[in-house]
Amino acid sequence: MNVRFVRPQEDAARILALYRPYIEQTAITFETEVPAIPEFEARVEQIAREFPYLLLEDGGQLAGYAYAHRQAERAAFRWNAELSIYLSERYAHRGLGAPLYELLMRLLAMQGYVNFYAVITGSNAGSIAMHESLGFARIGLHEATGYKFGRWHDTVWMHRRTGAGEPGNIVPVTALDAKAVRREMARTQQELSALEKRNLSSKKP
Repeated sequence: MNVRFVRPQEDAARILALYRPYIEQTAITFETEVPAIPEFEARVEQIAREFPYLLLEDGGQLAGYAYAHRQAERAAFRWNAELSIYLSERYAHRGLGAPLYELLMRLLAMQGYVNFYAVITGSNAGSIAMHESLGFARIGLHEATGYKFGRWHDTVWMHRRTGAGEPGNIVPVTALDAKAVRREMARTQQELSALEKRNLSSKKP
């Protein structure tokens, strides 16, 4: 397992291929049309200028990705980030999402972000449970707020706070100390490797 930052021009098509089934087959995302690759590449590139956009690979194969973006536009909200994670179906239900998500939050905290938010489709029980296991609390429910596949869907708002008092400055992810970032990524890769060893051991007769 390898964790790295996105390279938009190189990775956009691969990420979109992983994301496409979520758009076409689920209400996990409320996006309804698959974007064109140039549009999606521009989206990824814009996010990656300021926020961590992390890829999880298994022998070069994309297993999942996680990223953050601004939670709201007003200046007083600038210490807030909204987080997202998507795993390939092949790699789902193996516990891989939590270490990747924890890395995302550690990097965001290093940047100066304080409040982490997730907006989850109400029927996505697995994602809600993962967020709860990582210290997120449910703070709101928007009933029947998104219409997809012929029905209305709720969204659950979840929140985790990393600090209190006077917040500091926000720095772009690209300005973080490179050694500290490598240390955090190495820590996550060790966690993922240990997790995969346990997964393999549990499959043995």
